[in-house]
Amino acid sequence: MDLELYDDDHLLDAQHHDLIQKLVAFCGQQLKLPTDTEMSITIVGDDDIQKINRDYRDTDRATDVISFAIEDGEDDLPLLPGMAKNIGDLFIDPLTVRRHAKEYGHSFERELGYTVVHGFLHLNGYDHIKPEDEAVMIPLQKKILAAYGLTR
Repeated sequence: MDLELYDDDHLLDAQHHDLIQKLVAFCGQQLKLPTDTEMSITIVGDDDIQKINRDYRDTDRATDVISFAIEDGEDDLPLLPGMAKNIGDLFIDPLTVRRHAKEYGHSFERELGYTVVHGFLHLNGYDHIKPEDEAVMIPLQKKILAAYGLTR
């Protein structure tokens, strides 16, 4: 996986950046994606993610992760030979992640991992709105987290 990680406000330390990098690579391996698959993750605070959530999802509150898939299966353009596939962008708010970790009673690292895997699966076409889709996505998410060693 070719991940661009942006954390201009230094909301996470190097250890957490490393966790994200390794976990994204692991997720790519689990889904058998080409190694040159591209994506980005931008680390933002509460105010920024609330604005993104409000502007793009009509929900005026902070959240842990927002995903923007580049290809959604509809009207996707074919890749040129040798061109890497870009699956999209995640915006992650570690302040909300930290609140969720405390609320759910597990470590920040586990909740950060959950958030990364959850968003990664969304970028790869998985969803949990319909029960039949949730029955696929959530077990896969749990399987990836357990295989990586991020358990509750």
